Amino acid sequence: MANAPIRLLIAASGTGGHLFPAIALAEKLPDYQIEWLGVPDRLETQLVPKQYPLNTIAVEGFQQGFGLSSIRILGKLALSILEVRRILKQGNFQGVFTTGGYIAGPAVIAARSLGLPVIFHESNALPGKVTRFFGPWCSAVALGFDVAAKYLPRAKNISVGTPVRAQFLDGAINAPLDLAIPDGVPLIVVFGGSQGAVAVNKLVRESAKVWFDAGVYVVHLTGDRDPEADSLKNPQYIALPFYNNMAPLLQRATLAISRSGAGSLTELAVCGTPAILIPYPFAAEDHQSYNADVFTKAGAALTLKQSELTAEALQSIVLNLLQSPPELAKMGEKARAIAVPDSAEKLAQLVREVVET
Repeated sequence: MANAPIRLLIAASGTGGHLFPAIALAEKLPDYQIEWLGVPDRLETQLVPKQYPLNTIAVEGFQQGFGLSSIRILGKLALSILEVRRILKQGNFQGVFTTGGYIAGPAVIAARSLGLPVIFHESNALPGKVTRFFGPWCSAVALGFDVAAKYLPRAKNISVGTPVRAQFLDGAINAPLDLAIPDGVPLIVVFGGSQGAVAVNKLVRESAKVWFDAGVYVVHLTGDRDPEADSLKNPQYIALPFYNNMAPLLQRATLAISRSGAGSLTELAVCGTPAILIPYPFAAEDHQSYNADVFTKAGAALTLKQSELTAEALQSIVLNLLQSPPELAKMGEKARAIAVPDSAEKLAQLVREVVET
């Protein structure tokens, strides 16, 4: 038994922002036996089972004030804690890693009740409520942005950046694109994270004709929730719900227009892609604005407030940037300076230090 591999339970659920950093970490721990903790019918059910055994629990977050629905949610939480305790005990796990969200609560409580170490990764500049509450319970809180530490005064904080998918760090980042985009033309890439961004999509479609007239090509990742996704037709316009080959696409982009989820920003930074950021205005505690602020203060991006943005303003801002290659180059350099390309290695080393001591 002395040489038995370390067993780690990873609790990560919901969006790419929670899942991709956890998968990147897991790939840096090839000697560990890893299992996953997720929720039924979320993105992990598509991404995880190909690589790791997936355990699911029924748990949900508190979205409103306390009421009858809260009692039901509390009941689910209690049952989910017991279920995670059972998983941890039966699997002889030696530690838990989580990227936050409402699945983190039962994972942290169950692990600590069994005396197991917990490593929590917080990718946002403004840590979420779950992180702020459970951070002090954890053995370590790994931060994507240094600025997050001031919101976690009682936690053991270590800054490691946010891991990106392997495609952003190997030869694929410079691989040729399988899209019909001529060499040398300006390219705008529009994306809203793993869930898309309908309001941004609408602004882009209203703005695009002016850009086409200027010789610009647009690759627009619309997500799968936009009923107007196929409404714009132009030979310089490619609309797709999703695109897996993001590393070479962002590497090729002259400019990106994006939401400011931590995962998207990490990928922009690694690729050195200048960006216009439009934070999702309904994100919890407006945390995307805090993320965008880090990039804007560093000179890596421009941040535009959705509620104040018109198609005419977006048209003008984009054209002004495209007509200033030195400004775009400077923004790209500033973005690359924010990147932590070895974040997954740093996080894996932290996990080893915590779990194996």
